Amino acid sequence: MMNLTMLSMMILLIITVLMMMVLLISKKSFMDREKSSPFECGFDPLSSPRTPFSLHFFLMAVIFLIFDVEIILILPITIITKYSMMTEWMLSSTMFMMILMLGLYHEWYNGMLEWAK
Repeated sequence: MMNLTMLSMMILLIITVLMMMVLLISKKSFMDREKSSPFECGFDPLSSPRTPFSLHFFLMAVIFLIFDVEIILILPITIITKYSMMTEWMLSSTMFMMILMLGLYHEWYNGMLEWAK
């Protein structure tokens, strides 16, 4: 029993040392100015605060948040099938997906999903 414990401790120690060595080896040795500077709200934080705000960046962020919340609403649909009537479930989930698809089509038709024109 004691040998098994010592063996497992040695294996854990070896794995820990190997993981630390891989962590040290895999780090990048140079720092890039662009990668180390923070990027928020669609503008460079090192420039003048009076520069015009990128409205397209804001619209893309809002679209992302809307679809992110809708994904949270879509995921439980499969779990609800056990607890609801099938016709009501099918009708409500189909209506939800149709509204979602119509919204996506509207955004695509108006050119909101294109980053550069």
